Amino acid sequence: MSGYDILREPAARFDFRDKVTGSARYCADLFPDGMLFTRTLRSQRPRAWLRSVHVPPLPEGYTVIDYRDIPHKNVVPIVMEDQPFFAEKTVNYIGEPILLVAGPDREVLKAILEQIRVEYEDRTPVLTLEEAMTRTSDFLFENKPWFVEYEYGEGDMEAAARQAVRCVEEEFRTGYQEHAYIEPQSMIAAVEDGIITVRGSMQCPYYIKEALTQALGWSEERIRVIQLPTGGGFGGKEEFPSIPAVHAALAAIKTGKPVQLVYDRQEDILCSTKRHPALIRIKSHLDASNRILAREIDIAADAGAYAGLSSVVLQRMIYSAFGVYRLDNIRVRGRAYATNKAASGAFRGFGGPQVFFAIEMHMEHIARQLSIDPLMFRQTYFLSQGDPTATGGLLRSPVQLDELTDAVCRLSGYAQKRRGPRETNGKLRGIGISVFFHGCGFTGAGERDLISACVRLRKGADGTVRVFASSAEIGQGAMTALGKIAAQTLDIPMSRVNYDYPDTALCPDSGPTSASRTVMVVGRLVQEAAQRLKEQWDEAECEEEAHYVYPEGFFWDKDRHKGDAYPEYSWGVCAVEVMVDPVTCTYEITGSWAAFDAGTVIDVRIAAGQVQGGMAQGLGYGAMEVLEYQNGRPLQCSLTDYAIPTCLDLPPVTFRMLQSESPLGPFGARGLGELTLVGAAPALAAAVENAIGKPVRKLPVTPEYILELMQHE
Repeated sequence: MSGYDILREPAARFDFRDKVTGSARYCADLFPDGMLFTRTLRSQRPRAWLRSVHVPPLPEGYTVIDYRDIPHKNVVPIVMEDQPFFAEKTVNYIGEPILLVAGPDREVLKAILEQIRVEYEDRTPVLTLEEAMTRTSDFLFENKPWFVEYEYGEGDMEAAARQAVRCVEEEFRTGYQEHAYIEPQSMIAAVEDGIITVRGSMQCPYYIKEALTQALGWSEERIRVIQLPTGGGFGGKEEFPSIPAVHAALAAIKTGKPVQLVYDRQEDILCSTKRHPALIRIKSHLDASNRILAREIDIAADAGAYAGLSSVVLQRMIYSAFGVYRLDNIRVRGRAYATNKAASGAFRGFGGPQVFFAIEMHMEHIARQLSIDPLMFRQTYFLSQGDPTATGGLLRSPVQLDELTDAVCRLSGYAQKRRGPRETNGKLRGIGISVFFHGCGFTGAGERDLISACVRLRKGADGTVRVFASSAEIGQGAMTALGKIAAQTLDIPMSRVNYDYPDTALCPDSGPTSASRTVMVVGRLVQEAAQRLKEQWDEAECEEEAHYVYPEGFFWDKDRHKGDAYPEYSWGVCAVEVMVDPVTCTYEITGSWAAFDAGTVIDVRIAAGQVQGGMAQGLGYGAMEVLEYQNGRPLQCSLTDYAIPTCLDLPPVTFRMLQSESPLGPFGARGLGELTLVGAAPALAAAVENAIGKPVRKLPVTPEYILELMQHE
């Protein structure tokens, strides 16, 4: 044993040099010989019958691709399979793809699209969540206004309600959030020797391979997917890239030439997935001692025109609904409603940010009504190790909520600021706090039944080890972290561990890069494979695979939503301070602090990046990111009118990592990436509320909303 302590020292990111020097080659940087460009004709109606599409005579070298060019199934393979790759008889949102035009000149493509005439027969659309919730006929999906409905409960709700002497009932609303990744949706496809190869910006290469298999009907051996350097994802490169990937592939097959498909920003915002808007109603029943006896939660999510991943997002919403609190009686219902807008989908936090905003503000409001310190009130209900969850699972690992809270209070001076004067130099000061978790890995038994992840490690004759996994590097440091886990287990320097962007021709299916599972689930498989490789190290060349095994003692009943909703949890607390101008209702975020327990930190620099980036994205969601629709069309379609925070808008985050080891992750690690976003918005909302003295029940908390509160509440 040489004793390499790989985990202690931060590693150089495997992609940092290319990105820093500008030598990284993204999809839009690639121009293979004979390559064609593409443009997409998209629906201009939110809901209509397609009566005809008139395409003018095309110049030589230009080709139209539509649903008739799909040799097998015109439907995206994701959960409920209701979304077509190309519209056939109907369109259900503004921006839905109708056809693709490929050719050598972008300007000519633009002119062709302007000449195409589409005849629509308009149908009555469903344009808001409220419309969907009250719809009684002419449904978008089957015979009901929602795609999916879930419900579960624990305890005796009726008996608890009868004992109650007080009931606190509230309604909370959250809006859309755009991913705003640096690189828009991008794919490049080519056919060679009967094999279609698709390269591009993505999180889930095997999702794309499955989509290509379904659309083409080809054998898996004839389909190859390779991730290119990817300029951010945040969930927006999870399920949606299957559509542009199939479009590019169809164009390459039909023309016999390489095809590049790159969205501009307006097109990307128009048609790509977003964070689900939500309407969340909470009713808490309290006894004569002001203890919460029972809680009822109803969640309505705006899924958009197609189901996509809404069922999975809704599951995370309902499993987050109990928050970090032990309640003996709880009833939760959730519905994902269909509307005639672009589909909502995967987004960092996956439903948690919406629900934790509602839960944390509700706890804040109950405490205010009872004239109890809001933080002390929360602490009386904190979950502990060994407690059951609301779904009947068990918290097996340490739960350090008190320790995390104490750390944030010390860092922020929370208690003193909460008790101090609200007004300073004509500004209103407020500080807020939130407490939250994120479930690591797929919900329920999803890792066992849906994913069954696999990784492969190979030792070469030169003593180097290559890691083969389909986990995508999207800026979060995934491949570097997996490399460190391999090096630490093998007791070799990082320089002897090699890895690259995933290629389905080389890498086994490790599952999607989502659900805060990369380090905990895939990293554990890397550790297991490395341990077995170490045992045969003396061989000149050797190879080992590791396959996911569902943890012993865990159980899940998917029909009743009973059991272990997640294999593991990560925990967090954050505080935010604001200064509000009572005249203009604008405000400045003057401080942010956080503490997290995501188990063992694999790389301190990667962890710091996740904290800073996640908090920034969460604060943007809470403070300024407004995306509104009018008649089914987004009003903010550029990064000029869709505002995201810059470094000038946010103070640095001061944070601490408390590390309690998980038995499921490599070296005790859990998931961190999504956790860091979840609690920022509710802490911000609580800070604004504390400053202005008015209850906040909507995100984002814009100056316009503050003005409304101060005038009417």
